[in-house]
Amino acid sequence: MREKTLNLLGLMRRANAIAVGETNTGTAARAGKAKLLLIAADASDNAKHRAEGFINGRNAIKIELPFTKAELSGALGLPGCSMAAVTDMGFSNALIKLLNELSEGKYQAEAEELGKRFEKAERRKAETKAHERNKRIGKRRTKA
Repeated sequence: MREKTLNLLGLMRRANAIAVGETNTGTAARAGKAKLLLIAADASDNAKHRAEGFINGRNAIKIELPFTKAELSGALGLPGCSMAAVTDMGFSNALIKLLNELSEGKYQAEAEELGKRFEKAERRKAETKAHERNKRIGKRRTKA
């Protein structure tokens, strides 16, 4: 399961759905694009404090990964990485589910919260798609 989770992180990197490193993570969080902020298990207290500052007052969830900086760096392909921000809702939801299974319920609250946000985003996408179709086809009102 650890390997599957680390592979998903690498896939996110290739899909450009994750901001890696302190600077990029801060930029993504301040721009409101970060859905999930990831911290390595052996990150410094200073890095953890900065991560708190990045998400303060924003709609992102911070979690501490069960992986070290070396494991995180290996999965993402960048040396010395202790912090990352997932910017895609689908990937965030998949990652938190895998982490919850890996850690036997440690991330249950975060998984439920992200699940709700994911469903809401999917519902909004469907409504937007239906609205665009109605504008194109022309859903007519009947006179009563």
